[in-house]
Amino acid sequence: MTDDATMIARKQGHAGWLTFNRPKALNALDHDMAEVLEAALDDWRDDPEVKLVIIDAAGDRAFCAGGDIAAIYHAGRAGDFTSGPAFWRDEYRMNAKIKEYPKPIVAFMQGFVMGGGVGVGGLTSHRVVGDSTQIAMPETGIGLIPDVGGTLLLARAPGRLGEYLGVTGSRFGAADALLTGFADAYVPEADWPALKDRLAETGDVGVIPVDLAPQAPSRLAPLRGEIDAAFSAGSVSAIAAALEASGTEFAAETLKVIRRNSALSEECTLQLVRMTRETPDIRSALSNEFRFTSRALEHAEFLEGVRAQIIDKDRNPQWQYRLDNLPGAVVARLLAPLPEGQDLSFE
Repeated sequence: MTDDATMIARKQGHAGWLTFNRPKALNALDHDMAEVLEAALDDWRDDPEVKLVIIDAAGDRAFCAGGDIAAIYHAGRAGDFTSGPAFWRDEYRMNAKIKEYPKPIVAFMQGFVMGGGVGVGGLTSHRVVGDSTQIAMPETGIGLIPDVGGTLLLARAPGRLGEYLGVTGSRFGAADALLTGFADAYVPEADWPALKDRLAETGDVGVIPVDLAPQAPSRLAPLRGEIDAAFSAGSVSAIAAALEASGTEFAAETLKVIRRNSALSEECTLQLVRMTRETPDIRSALSNEFRFTSRALEHAEFLEGVRAQIIDKDRNPQWQYRLDNLPGAVVARLLAPLPEGQDLSFE
């Protein structure tokens, strides 16, 4: 890519084409990029020349490794608790437009696809993955929750895989993206350029092959029984107890992750996935998520998590709560309905 824009929007043939163009920053999504993406979708919605939309990314390391949250952190540290929610309001409106778009959107998701990247690529109608794809919703490690519609994808995953992936933030590749419903088709990445050109030329998503299998096998499929048994428990504390009782190697590894992440975020994530499972549509998911994220800077452990993982990078967050001292009232306050006028608008 030669364009210096961080999000490139153009038309080619029958396609509207959007490209993440911050490869050195792993294509992290910022406020300006979200606005360019949304404006392009609005422009192409009723454009008769555009039969479908393609979303891809420059570089081979990441489709989009998450939201650019450093600015939100610094604003919060300065006592500004409004900049983060303002960004999330706009981002979530864009996420809903992707999910509800009347024309096909095809996402080509190589490398890291995390957080905000899942909220773009994971909500499109046709999601293509390759051998380098690594998807995760790792927000509990920074004191947040899987948002940008991530709870909808987690809620729709088979069995209790959604609870497992949301609470632990574990990464998964192409085979498990297909298993969990985070992707629709596997195509070898060497074939992507020709497929994109074919999509633009024909305007027909029927040219996407749907019968190809990833080279690497599923990691999660053999663990389904163990995951479903443990992660069906009523709380993260009960999940940890079930894992401790099972004593398997997988249980030990999972316990280590659960004890490292924010207990507050983990419990909120568990409840949000189950809330969204009751009303599995994108607007309910985003509205539920916004209950937490709109309060995250002031009332959760987000600032400490970002400090430890992204700013100071000491990887040693000093969480206020652990599983054994987490008050249910704190979780309830973070997930309570927002006051009238403060909830999300999708217009």
